[in-house]
Amino acid sequence: MFKKILIANRGEIACRVIKTARKMGIATVAVYSDADRNALHVEMADEAVHIGPAQANQSYIVIDKVMEAIRQTGAEAVHPGYGFLSENPKFAEALEAEGVAFIGPPKGAIEAMGDKITSKKLADEAGVSTVPGVMGLIDDAEEAVRISSGIGYPVMIKASAGGGGKGMRIAWNDEEAREGFQSSKNEAASSFGDDRIFIEKFVTQPRHIEIQVLADQHGNCIYLGERECSIQRRNQKVIEEAPSPFLDAETRKAMGEQAVALAQAVGYTSAGTVEFIVDGEKNFYFLEMNTRLQVEHPVTELITGIDLVEQMIRVAAGEKLALAQDDVKLEGWAIESRLYAEDPYRKFLPSIGRLTRYRPPEEIASPERVVRNDTGVFEGGEISMYYDPMIAKLCTWAPTRADAIEGMRQALDGFEVEGIGHNLPFLSAVMEHPKFVAGDMTTAFIAEEWPEGFAGETLAADALRRVVAAAAAMHRVAEIRRTRISGRMDNHERKVGADWIVTVQGERHVVTIDADREGATVRFEDGTEHRVVGDWTPGRPLARMTVDGAPLTLKIGKITGGFRIRTRGADLRLHIRSPRQAELAARMPEKEPPDTSRMLLCPMPGLLMKVDVEEGMEVQEGQALCTVEAMKMENILRAERTAVVAKINAGPGDSLAVDDVIMEFE
Repeated sequence: MFKKILIANRGEIACRVIKTARKMGIATVAVYSDADRNALHVEMADEAVHIGPAQANQSYIVIDKVMEAIRQTGAEAVHPGYGFLSENPKFAEALEAEGVAFIGPPKGAIEAMGDKITSKKLADEAGVSTVPGVMGLIDDAEEAVRISSGIGYPVMIKASAGGGGKGMRIAWNDEEAREGFQSSKNEAASSFGDDRIFIEKFVTQPRHIEIQVLADQHGNCIYLGERECSIQRRNQKVIEEAPSPFLDAETRKAMGEQAVALAQAVGYTSAGTVEFIVDGEKNFYFLEMNTRLQVEHPVTELITGIDLVEQMIRVAAGEKLALAQDDVKLEGWAIESRLYAEDPYRKFLPSIGRLTRYRPPEEIASPERVVRNDTGVFEGGEISMYYDPMIAKLCTWAPTRADAIEGMRQALDGFEVEGIGHNLPFLSAVMEHPKFVAGDMTTAFIAEEWPEGFAGETLAADALRRVVAAAAAMHRVAEIRRTRISGRMDNHERKVGADWIVTVQGERHVVTIDADREGATVRFEDGTEHRVVGDWTPGRPLARMTVDGAPLTLKIGKITGGFRIRTRGADLRLHIRSPRQAELAARMPEKEPPDTSRMLLCPMPGLLMKVDVEEGMEVQEGQALCTVEAMKMENILRAERTAVVAKINAGPGDSLAVDDVIMEFE
């Protein structure tokens, strides 16, 4: 077995590999860029080597710099994680020439299956059903338009070396094909150092289901069940689960055997994933093979009990698989939610900055329940604009899917993140959605269910009443603290008052609080009562309460006259006033928001790549105005109405902050 391995990656996956290596007694080496000097993976590793500037194409994907780090430290093997150099055959070749083991498949398998164009050709030759498309490389945008219109819209424009949603665009017409080709090409060059593009038919209403395979160097290959990855946004997975709520045992076996046959046909070893598009009739079509560890591998680990990183290391060391196909048992249900540094209230645009608060839920591992959080950040750390926006993967396991979903709801409610925009409320909203709960989903789920974007959830009447009851009880506690009264003497308690009016979501709730030493009974105007118990104290940002015996976790922020409360995807402002205060508040005028309709504001921190208009030019609704790059993704900003450009305040190469004025209109 290896004594020392180097992890050629960063963030949560580097931390993940270090954990398994430590468990196996293997020393680890981290590499880091300028931006990651104080990163968690650097702190966790036994050694760390600086390899260059913040930009990935000057550090993490420069083979020579990684090879020099290997020589400096004497690492015997390299785990590439995912992204960066994980599917680069030149890197595998360089390692082989150096006599260093690659913890991944052989170079030939990477070339055969890691390249999407080649893999689709091989699959087609092997008789595997593939999605219609043009496998040849596309030279320019006009050729992309001709091919797209020939296949028939919609089409998927994809980077040959792509992954993780990078270098991918869906085009519904000629103009989108033209723009999508160029953006995909640019993103592919920036993220992978390979700008080759191909086009295929975009199958509407598909499910994205993938099979995990594991193969050794002695001809043994098995599959470890499937993962349902249909909850996606912009082709980037958001929530995954294992097993799929859609597949039956017969289809699972057929997909698994086909995935194994394909892997063996190309001499594959290590962990890999064969991805399929599955239609409503359970027909499945080969999409691509990822010749690396997948981001969502934890859900497979949770239902099989198999540490995939450990297996990859053992295979690379020449060991035989200790498992046969009959030994693989799928137990219970696992769900993974990806925590992204992106603001769902601003169309999911990237967010950067300092994590002023980062408190994941407690990790649990018991026969009844598992909570696992794979992360690469820490409280006080910086979220950089240079890398992928994913900062953690929250996973839950339970014996049933319903219990795994409920476990995820509670874990998300208790996950505290402040200082940056993040998608925790959106993840909670998905967990509450009836279609998701029913397992009724396609890759279009997010686009169909939130067509206008995410603006927060509106709680159902019964759920809202539980929150109102808890907030009223907490307000009473805060008022007692404020007036410096202990709350135990009846003659003093009356000074705080029992009658309150709570306004939230445009509703007015009149409540009366009857408190005792164990909790409080909150009575509503219609006579219904809720029993609230909890040990929340003023100033604590998280309240773990029970209402009528059921748990309720609330993120608490103080606002004038009440609380900002976040729970189950809702972001609520509750004002809690005495009857007299409520009467006076009703007479206060509302503050009008500033008029920014004549400005183009930068919606995210990023780099201005291109300006498509000039001062004095008339622009039409939907016309591209400029392109901003953030976290390896290009974002085209468009005109919201017909206008004339009066002034342009920034140019290509400028770094922009949120709400910087890029241009003004007449």
